[in-house]
Formats: sequence, C-alpha cells, structure tokens
Amino acid sequence: MRKKDRIVFLFFSLFVGLFPLVVASIKAVSHYIDVMIFAGIFSLVSIGLCLLMGYAGQISLAQAAFMGIGAYCSGILTTHYGWPSSLALMVGLVVTGVVAYGVGVPSLKLKGHYLAMATLGFGMIVHIVLNEEVELTGGPSGLVGISGLGIGNFQISSPFAWYYLVWGCVATVMLFSLNLVRSRIGRAFLAIHADERAAQAMGVDVSNYKVKVFVLSALLASFAGSLYAHYVEFLNPGSFGLMWSIKFVLMVMVGGIQNLWGAVIGTVFLTFLSNEWLHFLADFEVLIYGLILLVIAMFIPQGLVTVVATKLLKKGLRDGA
Repeated sequence: MRKKDRIVFLFFSLFVGLFPLVVASIKAVSHYIDVMIFAGIFSLVSIGLCLLMGYAGQISLAQAAFMGIGAYCSGILTTHYGWPSSLALMVGLVVTGVVAYGVGVPSLKLKGHYLAMATLGFGMIVHIVLNEEVELTGGPSGLVGISGLGIGNFQISSPFAWYYLVWGCVATVMLFSLNLVRSRIGRAFLAIHADERAAQAMGVDVSNYKVKVFVLSALLASFAGSLYAHYVEFLNPGSFGLMWSIKFVLMVMVGGIQNLWGAVIGTVFLTFLSNEWLHFLADFEVLIYGLILLVIAMFIPQGLVTVVATKLLKKGLRDGA
C-alpha cells in the first residue's frame, strides 16, 4: 500500500472511530449512527463493484441480487432452521460464490451492454424467486423474526457495537482491496479494462481474472446482505430489486468509478441523501437519481473524489514549484 493510501486510511480510521462518539452527544443528529451503519453495509457492496467495474471494466446490474442471496440465506437458515447466525452467514457466502461462478463463466464472455443485460436478467430472476417462494422467503410480505448477529456467545445488539463491527469490516475490506489493486492481480485488472486483447497477448488469463473479480464482488455483496439481514431482522424482496443495483452503480460513479475511497464516500453521501436530506421527495426518487447520474456522466465522469484529488495534487505541484 502506498504512503498516500496509508495517510488517507489513518484519517479514515480516526473519522470512523470518533464519529459515533461525537454525534451521540448531539440529540438532533444522534440517529446518524444508524444511517452510518447502513452506509457501511452498502459500502461493502460498492467496494466490490468498484473493483469489478472501475478496475476490471466489467458491468454488473446484479449486485442487489447477490446481496439478496446472502441476506435470504442468513434469514432463512436462522428463522426456519434455527442455525447460528455466524454459520448462516458463512453458508450465504458459499452459496453466493457458487451462484456467482455459475453466472459469471458464461456471462463474462459477453461485453458492454450485452453483459449488462445478462446481469440484469439474472437480477430479475432472483427478484422473482424471492417474491414467489412464499414458504421460504415470505414473499412480498417479507421474512420476519430473523435473529440478531452473534459471534460465539457474544450477541451484537447495541448501535455502537453494530457501528464498529460494520465499519471494522469496511476498513478490513478496504485494506485488502488497496493492496489487491497495487498487486500483480490489480495490474491485470487494469490491463483487462484497457484492452482485453492486448492483455491476453501479454499473457494475462483474461477469462480467469474476470470470473475471479466477479465472484469477489458477489461475495462482498453477499456479506453485506447477511449483515443487513441480521441488523434489520426483516427482509423484503423490494430491498434487492433493480433499483438498488442502479443505486450501487450510482454510488460508485459519484465518488469515482476507479477510486476505492471514492466508492465509500459516494455511498455515504447517497445514503444520507436518500435517508435524511431528500426523504420527503421519495415519490421522485427515480428522477433525482437519474438527474444525478446524468450530471455525473456529462460533467464529472471521473467522480467527485477523483476530480477533487486531482485538483489538490495539481495545486500542490504548483506550490512546490
């Protein structure tokens, strides 16, 4: 990991560590801890999507579906069969990994909008199954009575415990991802993104790397889904539909599609935008997200964080000169 990333990670850790302590003392914003827990869960999905789209150049509109598979595996196993939540989470990861591999091998032979349509179709299939398998999933009425998350004999129940667990997971995944993109594997992802044929000519196993990053992004989405299920203790298929897959893409694009830190910042920004600042415009949510996507695509396709970081770097170089 580069020195710049270590410095940013230090500031990130300080902010995450101090945030709940500060907002808890201010009654008007004390509920921000809950919003940040959701932002952290969604950040796990966004980091995986950033690796898939920003670094490997593969489009996916199925992240909400993979999140739903993980969530419902945890929910069904704990609710109907009494499994421990930690074991159910692991099973959710295994199931999602197998499904993602089965979907990824044929789908990733496609490119561009054909790949987007393939993942879109898979996401719609998952959404239909979640709605129709009423005995297992509860159907449109939802799955209730999901147990909280327990690790051994320790039960995670307080908002503070959930906050630090979720953001601890985000920090761990971020460390892993930062090291991954600076490694030989990360350089292979970038080569595939730039030109698949050139990468293959240089000895990169394109198909293998594409499937691996697809499965990795699906596993992160599944893990986020399991955390979501045990935190909310209720699941509804509407939480894992196409609109949520589009939201995850938008979260990555707002921050910077090829910037892991941007993915997290974009996720936090849009989570607060949806839950706090624009909740009274819920009926126009699709229009608002469409407008944001249009503005980002037209004027700042690199994302907010990337643009700001570039300007600061140029300013530093001028000042140094």
